[in-house]
Amino acid sequence: MPAAGERSAARREATGRRLARFAALRGKAARPGEFWDVVAVTAADAEQARAYRQQLAEKLSRKELPLGARYHVVVDPPGPKIGNGGSTLHVLRCLEDLYGDKWTSFIVLLIHSGGYSQRLPNASALGKIFTALPFGDPVYQMLELKLAMYIDFPSLMKPGILITCSDDIELYSTGVTEAVTFDKPGFTALAHPSDLAVGTTHGVFVLDPAGFSGKGGLEYTSCRRFLHKPDVETMRQCGAVHVRGSCSQLSSSGDHSDSEVGSECVYTDSIFYMDHSTAKQLLTFYKQVGPLCCEIDAYGDFLQALGPGATQDYAKNTSNVTKEESRLVEVRQKLYSLLKGTALNVIVLNNSKFYHIGTTQEYLFHFTSDSKLKFELGLLSVAFSIFSGKAGTLEQPASIIQSILEPGCFVGPGSIVEYSRIGPEVSVGQNSIISGSHINFKVDIPSDCFLSSLSIKMNNQLKYVSMVFSVEDDLKKSVKLLSDIHSLRFFGVSLLECLDLWGVKVSEQLFSSENTQLGLWTARIFPVCSTLSESVRMSLKMLNSVQHMSAFKLNGFKLLSVEEMLTYKDVEDMLKFRNQIYDEIHLQRQKEKSDS
Repeated sequence: MPAAGERSAARREATGRRLARFAALRGKAARPGEFWDVVAVTAADAEQARAYRQQLAEKLSRKELPLGARYHVVVDPPGPKIGNGGSTLHVLRCLEDLYGDKWTSFIVLLIHSGGYSQRLPNASALGKIFTALPFGDPVYQMLELKLAMYIDFPSLMKPGILITCSDDIELYSTGVTEAVTFDKPGFTALAHPSDLAVGTTHGVFVLDPAGFSGKGGLEYTSCRRFLHKPDVETMRQCGAVHVRGSCSQLSSSGDHSDSEVGSECVYTDSIFYMDHSTAKQLLTFYKQVGPLCCEIDAYGDFLQALGPGATQDYAKNTSNVTKEESRLVEVRQKLYSLLKGTALNVIVLNNSKFYHIGTTQEYLFHFTSDSKLKFELGLLSVAFSIFSGKAGTLEQPASIIQSILEPGCFVGPGSIVEYSRIGPEVSVGQNSIISGSHINFKVDIPSDCFLSSLSIKMNNQLKYVSMVFSVEDDLKKSVKLLSDIHSLRFFGVSLLECLDLWGVKVSEQLFSSENTQLGLWTARIFPVCSTLSESVRMSLKMLNSVQHMSAFKLNGFKLLSVEEMLTYKDVEDMLKFRNQIYDEIHLQRQKEKSDS
């Protein structure tokens, strides 16, 4: 097996080729079979769908996407959350409603992007699939990267659906004569070698040992059973643990080596394909069951039913479920009965890396510190921006994405600034995220700070509000009783102490959620202001008061929670701000070209 450096270089070369193929197709009509017939993006609600459609329309008008594909945003039905499995079923129904029987001849890419991105809130307002990446001119967002990385698939795929999520990146290389083809009945999934710790938070394939060697770039094999977020003991017992570069499965004692080759690994999931006859079976099931009232997971609930070693035990296991609904077990059992005996084919990409960027920590690490991703994807420290200063340090650079930074400002190592205007007297600490903000006053932004600004419309008036947190704060954490809110932390300090400093009363009105989800996501603590820079100034004053334990009273301000900010968000104005930055950078680029 080639050394790690050679494998990384091969991934870089393969990635560069795919990006070039995609770049050649942008703004042009693809030939039949060369690109997707349909690209469907899911949205959680009508407001999110509107934001997605607007951004798609802008990309198409700017010729940033290949033409000819039908781009659809499919909004989940109103009512309880249905998970990405429920969204998958709903998309199938919408395709049939739109195209009748014709949809069964389509090659479809389905991207799940319906979450509210509580773990990466700078993507909450405009969507994770529209997260900016630090490369490209103009900058790529996750949507373009997905389309580029899967550019080889449509021509080697029988009609069917390829399912992916919006916050992960798969880079891989194969041998010269090897190709990833999706042409078998049933399900076909990609598998990546991963450390055992990664396996505990992903799906893990128990591969058929007879048809798998663990060597080379690419292997086709079948899967005996799919484990969803298993513990290490379960992986060992089921025979899912392998030695890198060798087909021998490990016993529960497991020899362990520090070097990559010879160390233990499991094969974890990323994207999967289903052919049309399987999709039609699922659609029939969806019509029979009627409106879903529980969350179904496309990975945990579809794939766990597959393979000869599958059992029905998982249907009753709700340990990985965020909210257990009464009908979940029943729906899972029906799905198991429907899918039992369906094949789960696996394409093992031995030279591949799976990157997840769905949290603030992952986002910061992969875009600033992760030298491997930077090398393989060609990430830049300054991407499509106006900035003449120094971003961070050579050891750990910062990442500046589609922003205008005036001379004199400083951005600390490991920080990300995106879609922002930063004045000359601004200093950003280490490991911080600044998104969609205008900062034109003297300020030292502390390290580990998360700052993201939104335009909102209230009573038909345009206003602004900026959320500020620590990148470590848990926005998903909530309590059920007001008396328990002392356990919530804002920048490491008890929320109760913060509220006292800000002069905010603890009452039922403090939180916007009606279902007793009391947490940072639903706390009404952010002041509404009449300008973008003023909203940043006020929110940074709140943070400063917590850091220095000095009072900064919010009396007189209308206060919103993050949940409410998203309800009131003004997509048009936020995109207008981004476009102004884009135009200014574009003009400067043109000027530099003509001067040279």
